[in-house]
Amino acid sequence: MSIASDMIRGHTDTIILAHLMHSDSYGYEINKAIHTTTEGRYELKEATLYTAFRRLEQAGYIVSYWGDETTGARRRYYAITDLGRTVYRQYRSEWEEVRKLIDKLIDID
Repeated sequence: MSIASDMIRGHTDTIILAHLMHSDSYGYEINKAIHTTTEGRYELKEATLYTAFRRLEQAGYIVSYWGDETTGARRRYYAITDLGRTVYRQYRSEWEEVRKLIDKLIDID
């Protein structure tokens, strides 16, 4: 069973920033990690992913640079900035509060 994308939409930036909190990465690797972590139940569309990268970079939350691969295509890597780390913590805190509220709103017991 896959997860309805509208359940996660709006959290794309947080998901990307969370991944980049661990290490620099590139688009395919991030999407592969999402797919693996969710056991194949969710993945971002390529257009959604790269639109988010542009938005995050324009906001100053991430920076990009070209890798120095000696074989295959060059990869554009993304790294989280100090501002991005601060924003990630804020988004994470907001998510925790929203999750508590939704749990209360849909709990029928």
